[in-house]
Amino acid sequence: MKYQYTVGIDLGGTNTAFGIADASGKIVSKGTMPTTGHESVAAYVLALNDRIAPLMEQVGKGNIAGVGIGAPNGNYFTGKIEFAPNLPWSGVIPLAQMVSDALGLKAWLTNDAKAAAIGEMTYGAARGMNDFVMVTLGTGLGSGIVSNGKMIYGHDGLAGELGHIIAERNGRKCNCGRKGCLERYASATGIVLTAEEWLAERKDATTLQDANGKLTARMIQEAAFAGDTFAIALYDYTARILGQSLADVVALTSPEAIIFFGGLANAGPLLLEPLQKYLEYDLLSIYQRKVKLLLSQLADADAAILGACAMAWE
Repeated sequence: MKYQYTVGIDLGGTNTAFGIADASGKIVSKGTMPTTGHESVAAYVLALNDRIAPLMEQVGKGNIAGVGIGAPNGNYFTGKIEFAPNLPWSGVIPLAQMVSDALGLKAWLTNDAKAAAIGEMTYGAARGMNDFVMVTLGTGLGSGIVSNGKMIYGHDGLAGELGHIIAERNGRKCNCGRKGCLERYASATGIVLTAEEWLAERKDATTLQDANGKLTARMIQEAAFAGDTFAIALYDYTARILGQSLADVVALTSPEAIIFFGGLANAGPLLLEPLQKYLEYDLLSIYQRKVKLLLSQLADADAAILGACAMAWE
């Protein structure tokens, strides 16, 4: 039987987005629901089934190949979420099997950034590429590394945690328990932390002084677009830290491109132009001027769903 659709689920710490897409990447139906507020993970899965089942009936359940799920700390090999710090459930959760049982379809689970990489390779900027790195710059920093056309999972399914390489020795405390992780500097959270440190230490004239302790990455972006030199300097610093780390990643994987997605990446040239400069400066000479820095071609609202859908096609 030739299937026509897959289901994609993007499980976030606050909300869950889901949808059904065809093989061309067109989302035919979608929705959202809270991740939090359920008595247990079993209750969450039942609520998820109540939302998705009517959408499946609209296209015909027999036309659906399967379900892809992107989630923090999702392990592709085991189908389990393993000790995700930003989800309302602790421990090891066999989510792929639970969703499969509820929806009556085969389900696959992976890390949310890896799902984004699969989506980019299937529908976005990485089409036709065999070697690239996907970097998601949201609340944290996620990544998916594709080499020779295959996602790198490692022996245990957990490879590719770029957000938790050490960018600054004995630096900022990370939620993972270590110090100096890259995501504490190069993410929406990281750039806010830098801004708060600078505002406490420096006397620069900036509109960000008016945030009254409620500073956000979006406020920094808007200030930078308006020409605020303090905000622009924040992006330059963030790009320097990120560029140093990506230069090491290039030395290990030699990618054709590094593709960026997420709120911080929406700054476009404010981030990418200094990032290109710092990356080239730190690259080994044999890699210089070979690596493209690209923005995702998938719409923010649909990218995570499409990534999960694409995994089910795989």
